[in-house]
Amino acid sequence: MPQSLPTDHPTPLDQEAGPGLDTSPDTGLDSGLDVETDVDTGARPSGAPGEILLELVDDEGVTIGTAEKLWAHQQPGRLHRAFSVFLFDRQGRMLLQRRALGKYHSPGVWSNTCCGHPYPDEPPFVAAARRTAEELGVAPALLCEAGTVRYDLPDEASGLIEREWNHLFVGLVTAPVRPAPEEVDDYAFVTAEELRALEAERPFSVWFRTVFEAALPGIREIAGNSW
Repeated sequence: MPQSLPTDHPTPLDQEAGPGLDTSPDTGLDSGLDVETDVDTGARPSGAPGEILLELVDDEGVTIGTAEKLWAHQQPGRLHRAFSVFLFDRQGRMLLQRRALGKYHSPGVWSNTCCGHPYPDEPPFVAAARRTAEELGVAPALLCEAGTVRYDLPDEASGLIEREWNHLFVGLVTAPVRPAPEEVDDYAFVTAEELRALEAERPFSVWFRTVFEAALPGIREIAGNSW
């Protein structure tokens, strides 16, 4: 963890928002439900024991079948549904995570708050809230849809490929982060300037810059134009 970016905790809920942070409910984005009480996290993949299935999609994002997770990421890759989450504290800082070293895909690199794959038939919003809680031990206080992005990004370090139809979400976090060590090696809340410095110094996931730029309009509605 860089000395200039110590692990921090979100600002308490009763503290005033910092400059540039828009906490108005009229964000122009499609806001989700209260994820702490209304999200059903009981969805589970079907298939062989221990097998994790993803939804395969066509070029329009329509589900066409399922595939085992690792197989879908092996060259030449299979286009599948995914999600990416960007959460901010009330000072307008983005929550980043450093992926655990034990992960088979992109271990030890920095990335956005949370990313992953819905189970078959699981709504992306539900999956995004579920995985954020599983990885970081916190439910978003606000979670809004911010569009989709499609990409084909090979990862030279692992030899895998990301061919994804990615659903983007932005929101707020107001509770302490309690990351699961098997998922997250470290985390940090950063400003836009600190993010640029960290990207120059440390490796990031191959998908981070693509999903960040695609989500930027929604990010600015939540966290201000400093982004």
